[in-house]
Amino acid sequence: MNSTVLTTESIPILLRRLAIPSSLGMVFNTLYNVVDTYYAGLLSTEALAALSSSFFLFFVIVGLGYGGSTALTALIGNALGRKHPRYAGLIAKKGLVLVLFLGMILGLLGYISAPTMLRLIGVVALYHTLALEYIQIILGGTVLFFANFALNGILVATGDTKSYRNTLLFGFIANMLLNPLFMYGWGFIPAMGIGGIAASTVLIQGINALYLLQKSIHTGLISFETLQCFYPDWRIYKNLIAQGLAPGLNMLMMSFGSLIALYFVTEYGYKAVAGYGIGYRVEQLLLLPALGISSATLSLVSINMGAGKIERVREIIFAALKYGYTISLVGIIVLYALGEWLIGRFDSDPEVIAFGIHYLLVMVFVFFGFVTHFVCVATLQGMKHPAMIFYIGAYRQLIAPLIFFTLIAKIWELSFIWLWIGLAFIVYSSAVIILWHTFKVIKKHDTSML
Repeated sequence: MNSTVLTTESIPILLRRLAIPSSLGMVFNTLYNVVDTYYAGLLSTEALAALSSSFFLFFVIVGLGYGGSTALTALIGNALGRKHPRYAGLIAKKGLVLVLFLGMILGLLGYISAPTMLRLIGVVALYHTLALEYIQIILGGTVLFFANFALNGILVATGDTKSYRNTLLFGFIANMLLNPLFMYGWGFIPAMGIGGIAASTVLIQGINALYLLQKSIHTGLISFETLQCFYPDWRIYKNLIAQGLAPGLNMLMMSFGSLIALYFVTEYGYKAVAGYGIGYRVEQLLLLPALGISSATLSLVSINMGAGKIERVREIIFAALKYGYTISLVGIIVLYALGEWLIGRFDSDPEVIAFGIHYLLVMVFVFFGFVTHFVCVATLQGMKHPAMIFYIGAYRQLIAPLIFFTLIAKIWELSFIWLWIGLAFIVYSSAVIILWHTFKVIKKHDTSML
């Protein structure tokens, strides 16, 4: 999409144009995870618990990849907004190399430390082997995940949210076919069990990376005529690290936050782990589309900030919150009506279903808080003010959960549902703080331009 369009056309129209493909992509991404959960449930409840625990561990690895993606979007978008396409291309090329290198290092470290990490988060012997079988295959393909993050970050900076949606749609369809093929085997393909679910994911990531690379080449930001453009450049790396570190650490802390929650969930037994894993994926089915709003917000804010149009930034955040809250309201209604039925599709054990329902009944009402975080984080990133993202993340993902969950599960020994009531308080308190800070930053920029 032409950068002039992103800085002149109606904000609501642009948000819908960018957010709808991205939101649909998130739906398919969630359905992808639902398919994995479904097939793991066909194997056993232990396999389901293994998938849930190792899936959260992988979030620890991919968090920094997300930071690299948003940093690329913000810096490339700002450069395009200032009408500096050559510099935008340099950021894209050198940033891609940096993110790929990071993916290789983190994948290797994760593979080596996986057995110990699984034990540390409370994965018991009953399903430790299954969890390790799944996660080590996934970690072997970490660089492919990071390639997709980086290439999507480049495309989003140009206003292209459709290409990533296409990869997620393809991934969902391919996953339905490849999961049973690799799980149960056929012909020369051996039966891999839960490892087959991981193998399917890695193969799909590789195919999608090739597609996104082709799309990135078409933008002109990625080209291979002059390989020197890919060589390391500390000046650009320094900007990327400064821009991506806080969001990356935020995602990393979000991953650790999930592991903290999982650790305390294990206090209630492996069926609680399975129920939590199912409830989490069902919740994401209707929450993650709001991330499409976040992606569109980052793209529009970054390029309009580069063009010096602060009033459009203010309009973007109001429109994004309105759309995000509307999606949240729909999600609450749907999950309250169908939540129990959806959870029952993955496991017939009444205890597992009960744990999943207890999680959902509280967390659906936290959607508005999550949306506030998504939009504010994207706005701060696009305005190149990422520092507060780290501090809010530390409170929301690490400090407050450790205190609240310890009190609830260890000291007061309250029931399972109180974990999520405590989490709801944490999310809303942090949402109020980051929303206040975001408007404070906008006001500061507005005053400086007078």
